[in-house]
Amino acid sequence: MASPRVLASEEHKSAEGKSEEYNPTEAIFEHILDAHEWHIITIGEKHISLPLPIILWDEGKLVMFSSGHFHHGAEIHNGYALGTGEEYEGKVVRVDSNGKVVAVPLDFSITKNVVALFFSAALLLLIFIPLANKYKKRGNRAPKGFQGFIEPVIQFVIDDIAKPNIGEKRYLRYTPYLLTVFFFIFINNLMGLIPFFPFGANLTGNIAVTMVLAVFTLLIVNFSGNKAYWKHIFAAPGVPVWLMPIMIPVELIGILSKPFALMVRLFANITAGHIIVLSLVSLIFIFKTVMMSPISIAFVLFMDVLELLVAALQAYIFTLLTALFVGMAVAEAEHH
Repeated sequence: MASPRVLASEEHKSAEGKSEEYNPTEAIFEHILDAHEWHIITIGEKHISLPLPIILWDEGKLVMFSSGHFHHGAEIHNGYALGTGEEYEGKVVRVDSNGKVVAVPLDFSITKNVVALFFSAALLLLIFIPLANKYKKRGNRAPKGFQGFIEPVIQFVIDDIAKPNIGEKRYLRYTPYLLTVFFFIFINNLMGLIPFFPFGANLTGNIAVTMVLAVFTLLIVNFSGNKAYWKHIFAAPGVPVWLMPIMIPVELIGILSKPFALMVRLFANITAGHIIVLSLVSLIFIFKTVMMSPISIAFVLFMDVLELLVAALQAYIFTLLTALFVGMAVAEAEHH
């Protein structure tokens, strides 16, 4: 989806009969970044988009209106506009009569990624609430239908991720979180690969989303930490006393670096996949010839198949490392 400001610029130049060179970098980043509207389809020169609510807290009052008032970023509505440039790009700003930015309100808007988050959450509930009810009714009987299809995946998370890393005694306590994280990441990874509405949002490629997942893991790990876990951090056995002032900060940094690695790994891998696919598509417009289409499409199909593997792999790695960190925090002293 092209940026509202880019679209407005394109329409303006088209009206003046001028041509504009295709900018692949700008086009790619406009596809993978969040937006205040959801572009659905372009028919000729007409861009059909779903406007989303703008919710601002400005000077002690709540301001709400539709992003459709911005008309692809080309207009000012009630003193507010979509910012441009490195400092204000993607932000809703308050401007004066001359269009100069005078303030940046607190933005609680429902953006494209927020809508995608709501949609994926609803999809997870629609899938797993009926599934949980079937488990209650069927008991130990063999699963059928969709339950039989999803059962091996659930069992895989339990038997190959939770049990080996957390232990037989404690794994059930953390299994709901591990299953939620696995399916949330996996489903959103898949949704990001589907290029049409209501899919296509780069949710797991948004570092704010991966940061929240990593913070949840950080809190669960450290609130679950037993006496042996904290003793290893503040009074590691076998470490000379004179080394403690060095080792304690190192261990504390380690507490933060683990979820940080989870956050960056998921964000970077998903974003990189989207950039590669969009770069291959951009080759057609860069070379300005349909002769490039077969090569570009062939590589895009190959990358999409590879991205299906990455979608599952990244969900697995995030869940596996979360279980591993929890297991380290709850392990008994004799296991150290």
